[in-house]
Amino acid sequence: MAAPNFRLPVHPPNADWGEWIHLAANGDQTALARLYDGTSRVVFGLILRILQDRAIAEDVLLDVYLHVWRKGATYSMNKGTPLGWLLTIARSRAIDALRSRTTRASLQQDPLETTDVIADPSPDPERNSAISQRRVFVQRCLQDLPPDQREVIELAFFSGLSQQEMANSLGQPLGTIKTRVRLGMIRLRKSLLRYQEEL
Repeated sequence: MAAPNFRLPVHPPNADWGEWIHLAANGDQTALARLYDGTSRVVFGLILRILQDRAIAEDVLLDVYLHVWRKGATYSMNKGTPLGWLLTIARSRAIDALRSRTTRASLQQDPLETTDVIADPSPDPERNSAISQRRVFVQRCLQDLPPDQREVIELAFFSGLSQQEMANSLGQPLGTIKTRVRLGMIRLRKSLLRYQEEL
């Protein structure tokens, strides 16, 4: 697939992206093409923002939609909105590509004899457990939000889109996006405060 045409509409009316994901996973090329045309602009923008390299970003973009083709049957609304799910995959793949590129560059620069003195940067098991518990709780809090509020929160915090970028991407007035973000944040804050009280 070519890099997305930035003049394409990102949010065509009445598009059922969730259905297109499942149809694509069952081999429907037309559904995959529609999903790509409707979402690739935002997905590519996120990938490019992370990688700062158009050629690598195009490879990662292709990888995201190959994942939909192969694993789209695993998608459900419990994992977030269709666009949020795609952006989560895109962010993960882009970060993997960034780490891979950084690791290759580091290995090319560092002499082999220095590699055994590099400390393991990953968190210890106890910290991993705490992070995992927090992640599960935040996901549960997000699921309690109305879908329209959850979508903008996911776009803002997991994909780094500004409110204007969200308005453009979702085809909604900026005021509507601001209201959804504000209401979503109020509800999310209340849920997270309950979590802190439980600790």
